[in-house]
Amino acid sequence: MRRSTYLKLATNILVHSKIRSWLTIIGIVIGVGSVVTIMALSDSMAADMEERIADMDLTLLQVTPGYTRAMSSFGPPGGGDSSSSDAELTDKDIMAIKLVENIDYIYGQIAGSGLEVYFMGETADLSVTGVDPQVWQYTVSYELESGRLLEATDNNVVVIGYRIAHEMYDQEIGLNRILSIEGKSYRVVGILAEGESDRSIIMPIDSAVGIIDDAEQDVYDTIVVKVDDVDNVESVVDEIEEKLMISRHVMNDDDRDFTVSDSLSQAESFSEMMSSFTIFLGAIAGVSLVVGSVGIANTMFTSVLEKTKEIGTMKAIGAKNRDILMIFLFNSALVGFVGGVLGILLSLILTSLMPYLGITMMRSSLGMTVAPDLMLMGISIAVVIGVLSGVIPAYNASKMKPVDALRYE
Repeated sequence: MRRSTYLKLATNILVHSKIRSWLTIIGIVIGVGSVVTIMALSDSMAADMEERIADMDLTLLQVTPGYTRAMSSFGPPGGGDSSSSDAELTDKDIMAIKLVENIDYIYGQIAGSGLEVYFMGETADLSVTGVDPQVWQYTVSYELESGRLLEATDNNVVVIGYRIAHEMYDQEIGLNRILSIEGKSYRVVGILAEGESDRSIIMPIDSAVGIIDDAEQDVYDTIVVKVDDVDNVESVVDEIEEKLMISRHVMNDDDRDFTVSDSLSQAESFSEMMSSFTIFLGAIAGVSLVVGSVGIANTMFTSVLEKTKEIGTMKAIGAKNRDILMIFLFNSALVGFVGGVLGILLSLILTSLMPYLGITMMRSSLGMTVAPDLMLMGISIAVVIGVLSGVIPAYNASKMKPVDALRYE
């Protein structure tokens, strides 16, 4: 027989067993749709992660007070159950870190939240970060909407985020406007571009000390270090830890009261977590494909029983074992193909609905699409599953003896 004949007969079997076949196809649709959607989400996450890593300065390190072995790479550095919650970072620590080679810049910063910021009759509780204006501008890559970053001679001035300037108050805040923070006046010299720390207020650290509760001169919440090259980050982290353990008289990790974290390790850890998460979800979705394959096998066995007399007739008029085998294999492959195509359509619908369902944890998920190679892979998987599931029923059908098949009731 020709392949076109195999396909015609296989289609005829599919059409004349509608309910059973379509119930089987639904299992394949769900499995393929789930797997392809998860892989599309994974690709979106990977692209988003590459974009974020490209935007990150991987040469930046942060030293924070407190230490935990189970430090999370995704929370505030040094967060968690600290072994020394009352530890402080001071100028002494900065001096110790300056002894480490391959460092371009180093400075201490402080932060305070819930500060009362008054502008044109309105008040909002916002966060403030105090930085060293002599160094800070060289360690950040912020884009500005207008104005400038902090400079060495600045005092009583601030750089604010886009949302603070345009959305927090009824009247927009422009350059050189005056903000009252905890009763003290500060002039706006720069406004960050949208997406660049939108809710930030950044000022010289000497000014911040005067308005942040419990802030002290020469005591820092964080020490920021910029390494000269990303290839030196790992060695600099090790050296900083060694120098600080000596200067802070820490004998072992159990007594450590500081944490050194770097953007490079955090990015790698986050990427590994995303990969593991995708594999886990993919495995769950794969269960649907297994269930679907069982459904195809069941449908094929039933089809063989129903078509037993027809098989006997075909063999009696000259059909070979190979012809019977190919007809049923084409049928199972057709079931898989139809399920795969519909599964891709389901995936396209799911990916387009994700932003409306609130699944926007990644920026690129807003524009997530199913790549053509994923579509092809999904359909191919469905066809392969269909063929593999139909091998045994098709083989059994091909081995039937014409006399026995014709006598089958």
